[in-house]
Amino acid sequence: MSRLPANLPLSDLTRRRRGGVRGLSLGLALALGGLGPAMADERASALADCDAPGLASVLHPAPDGAPLWPARAHALDLRHLQWPGVGEAGSLHLVAAWRGGLVARVGQALTGADARLPLQRDGALPPALAQRFPHLRDGGVLRLPEGQSLDERWLRAELLLVREDAQGHVQDASRVQAAGALDARFADAAEALAYGPLFTPGRADAGLRLWAPTAHRVQVCLYPDAESPATRVQPLRWEPASGSWSLPPTPGTRNAYYRFLVDVLVPGEGLLRQRVTDPAAVSLNADSRRSFLADLEDPAWMPPGWQAHRRPAPPASSTDMSVYELHVRDFSWRDPSQPPAQRGRFGAFSQAGALGVQHLRRLARAGMTDLHLLPVFDIASIPERGCRQPAVPDAAPDSEAQQAAVGAVAGLDCYNWGYDPLHYSAPEGSYSSDANDGGRRLLEFRQMVMALHGLGLRVGMDVVYNHTPASGQHPHSVLDRIVPGYYQRLDAQGRVERSTCCDNTATEHRMMAHLMSDSVLLWARRHGIDSFRFDLMGHQPRAVMEAIAVRLRQQTGRFIPLIGEGWNFGEVADGARFVQASQRSLNGSGIGTFSDRARDALRGGSPGDGSPAGLVRQGWSNGLYTAPNGPAAAVGVEALEQAADLVRVGLAGSLRSVRLQNAQGVTRRLDEIAYGDQPAGYAAEPAEVVNYAENHDNHTLFDNQVLRLPRDATHEERVRSQLLATAVTAYSQGVAYFHAGMEILRSKSLDRNSYDSGDWFNGLDWRLQDNGFGAGLPPAADNAPAWPLYRALLADPAIKPRPQDLRQARDRFLDQLRVRASSRLFHLRTAAEVQRRLSFPRLAAPASPALLLARLDGQGLPGAGFREVLLVFNASREPQAFAWDDARLPWRLHPVLARRGAADDTLRQAARVDRRQRRVHVPAWSAAVFVR
Repeated sequence: MSRLPANLPLSDLTRRRRGGVRGLSLGLALALGGLGPAMADERASALADCDAPGLASVLHPAPDGAPLWPARAHALDLRHLQWPGVGEAGSLHLVAAWRGGLVARVGQALTGADARLPLQRDGALPPALAQRFPHLRDGGVLRLPEGQSLDERWLRAELLLVREDAQGHVQDASRVQAAGALDARFADAAEALAYGPLFTPGRADAGLRLWAPTAHRVQVCLYPDAESPATRVQPLRWEPASGSWSLPPTPGTRNAYYRFLVDVLVPGEGLLRQRVTDPAAVSLNADSRRSFLADLEDPAWMPPGWQAHRRPAPPASSTDMSVYELHVRDFSWRDPSQPPAQRGRFGAFSQAGALGVQHLRRLARAGMTDLHLLPVFDIASIPERGCRQPAVPDAAPDSEAQQAAVGAVAGLDCYNWGYDPLHYSAPEGSYSSDANDGGRRLLEFRQMVMALHGLGLRVGMDVVYNHTPASGQHPHSVLDRIVPGYYQRLDAQGRVERSTCCDNTATEHRMMAHLMSDSVLLWARRHGIDSFRFDLMGHQPRAVMEAIAVRLRQQTGRFIPLIGEGWNFGEVADGARFVQASQRSLNGSGIGTFSDRARDALRGGSPGDGSPAGLVRQGWSNGLYTAPNGPAAAVGVEALEQAADLVRVGLAGSLRSVRLQNAQGVTRRLDEIAYGDQPAGYAAEPAEVVNYAENHDNHTLFDNQVLRLPRDATHEERVRSQLLATAVTAYSQGVAYFHAGMEILRSKSLDRNSYDSGDWFNGLDWRLQDNGFGAGLPPAADNAPAWPLYRALLADPAIKPRPQDLRQARDRFLDQLRVRASSRLFHLRTAAEVQRRLSFPRLAAPASPALLLARLDGQGLPGAGFREVLLVFNASREPQAFAWDDARLPWRLHPVLARRGAADDTLRQAARVDRRQRRVHVPAWSAAVFVR
C-alpha cells in the first residue's frame, strides 16, 4: 500500500453559518419533507441547488459557538447504549433535536432539545453485544426505558447523551456513535437490496437506490451530458425498512449523468444539503463530478465479442497461480512502440505489436498465469484532465534536480499508485482516452481485460476497501457526507482512525461490508476480473472476507481467488474489534496472505528501516556471512543459518503444521521457529500464503541488492543475486507473486516509496536499454536521510546494468517460470502433501553453510512429471561442490535448464551431479534444479 499526504483543508460550504444564498424557511421545509409536489419556485430552487458551487448548502446552521462534544458514547442497538467512563453522579438522558441545534455547556441547562429519554444504568454488555463489540466490553451499559427504542426519527436527529445534576445543569455530554443502532434497525433489509443504477431487463429506463438512513430528504439531479446544467431534479422515495431512498425507473435516465442532493445533519455544521456523487457509481465524468447512469449490460459498452470471448480457466487451486503485479501507467508510458494516444492507458494492452504486450506474451507462454493490476478504480489523487508533466532536466545520476522537478508538480501530475479510492466500483478516468465520457471508461476497461485474456493471462485487481482518501466535508469525501460517522472507523473520542495512512473505513459495519461485497462482485461479474488482492486486508473481518469468497463462487459460478496483506497493526490489532483477516487469523479460510518470512530473509534488513545502517544490512541472497559488504558487516554463521531457516519456511509455504529439519539438524514444526516475536509458520494450507521478494512497496529487489551487495560486485553477480531471490519465490509452495520489472532488474533509482514519484522514477523500458538506475536522487520526502549513502552508489557507473544484463535476467527468469510450470510438485495443494513430499536434506561439514537443499518426492502424484526433484540453492559468491550419498542415482539438470539455448549458460555447464565422485556442483549465487 502507499502513504498519502494529510487531508487538504476543508472546502467552504456554499453558505456558512452567517448570511447565505437561500432563505431559511425553504431550507426548513425541505428538511422536514414538507414541500408540495408541483410548486414551480421550489422546483427552480432545487434545480439551482444541483449546479450551485461548493460541496453543500446550509439549510439549518449549527448554533454559533456551540461546543462540539467528542463522540464517546455508542448506540449498540436500538435499546442499549454505552458511555465508557461516565461519572456515577447525576441523571443520564438521551436528548434529540430533529433538525439540530443542541447546545450543551457545562454548568448550564441544555437548550435546543425536541425530545429526551431517561437512561437506566445496567450491568455488563449482553453476550451478543459483547461478542460484536469486544473493544467495548469494559464499561457499563445504559438502557432505554421499557417500551422505548430508537426509531428512524431519533436515528436521523442530532443526539447527545447528557449527565445533569439535580438542577438540570449539564455536568458532561457526549455525541453518539450510532453505527450499531443503524445496523440493528436497517441492515437486515438493506443487505438484500442492490444500490446504484438499477436496470430492469427489457426496459430502457433506469432507477436508482441510495442507502442514507440518517437523511431527511434525498433528491437526484439529472444531467443530459457530462457538462451541461441539470435539466431535472427528482425526489427519491424513502424505504423505511432498509433506510434506503429509491427512484423507480424513470424515462430519459439511461446514460444520463447524476448526483444526489442529500439533506443530512453533520456534526458541528448543522443540517446540510450535500451535493454528492453515488458511492455505488459504475462510471463518472472527468474528475468524478457526476456519476454516470450506465447499464453494464448495454452492448454499447462492450467490445466486439466481449460476452463470448474465451477467458483462461480458473485455477484448480490458488497454488497454481504465478502472479505479475503491474501498474497501468508504468506498463506503457515509456514504450515507443505504443501509439502516443494509448500510452499510460487501458488501450495500451490491446496493441498486439507493442513491446510491452510482447513481453507479457512471453511471460504467459513461460508460465505466468495472472496479471494483477495496481488500483484501476476511480482514484482521488490523479487529475483526470489537465494534469501536468514535470520538465525533468538532463542531470547527473546523483543529482537532486530530477526529484525537485518531479516534486514541483507532485499531486498535479498524471501519476499515483492509486491507493486512494474515490469510487470503488468505477474505472479510473485518467486511464481512459476520454475521462469525460463515462461509457468510454467502461468500454476501454473491458477491452483491456479481453486483450489480457487473449494473451492467456487471468486478470486480478488490487482493491482498497480499508480506507477512503478523506472524510467529513472534504472534496474527496463521498461516504461520510451521505451517512456521517457510519462508514469510517472511529476512535474512543469519535475521531476517524488513520492507522492505514488515511481515513479508515469500518468494514465491521454491515453496510460498509455490503458495499465492499457488492463492489467486488460487480468487478467479477460485469468486468471479467478473475482474482482480487486486498490492500491491508488485516483491517477487515475474516467473516466478511469469507462471505465475499462464498458469494463470488455462488454468483459467478467460478473460483475467484482472494489474497491480501494480512498485516496485524493499528486499532484492530490482535483482534481488538473483530477476528481479523490477518496472517494468523485466516487459517482454514483458503484466503491468501503475503508472507514476509522468506522475503525479509532474502532481502536483508527490514522494510520499515530507512536508517543507513539498516539499508545495508545483508540478507541470504546478497552476501550475508559469505560476502560481507564491509568490515562492519561481518557476521557469524549463525545469522546465515537463521536466514536459511526462514528461506526453508518460505519454500514450505509458511505452513504452521509442517515439520522440517533446520540448519542444526533439529526437526521442528514451522510454528516453533521464531520470526521476531511471531511464529514463522502461520498458515494452515499452501493456498493461504503468497510468496514474494519484491512488490510495489519499498525498494525494488535490484535497488535492495545495490544497497547490500559488496560494492565491487560484477554485473554478472548482480544478475545472479537477483535471480537467486526470484528462484526462491518461483520454487516455493503457495502463490508465487512477482513485481513487474523485477525480471529486467527494475530500479527506481533507490526510491523506497515511489507512490507519487511520477513517471520519471516508475517507468519501465521494454526495449531493455535502461533499468532506471541513476535517474537522480529519489524524492526527498521519503529518502533524504539516505541521500549521503545513495549519492556514491548512483554515481558509480560500474553498478548500472548493461542492456545485455537486462536480457540475461529476463531470459533466466522465463526459465524459472518454465520450471515452476513443469511439475505439480511446485503447486502442492495441502499441508499434508507438503509434509509428505518436501524435505530439506542436511549437509554435513565441510559443506558450505551457504548451501540449502530441498527435495520433492513426486511418486504417485499426477502431474508431477518427475520421480523426484532436488533444489540446490547456493547463496555464496563462490561455486560450491558437496558430497551427497544419493549422487549415484540418475539425477540430471532439469530439462528446461539443461536444454541447448537455456538462458543461464553458466548454470547449464557448471551445475551437475558427478556420480563417480558422488558430488554435486553448483555455480555461485544460483538455484539449480535436478530431476530424476
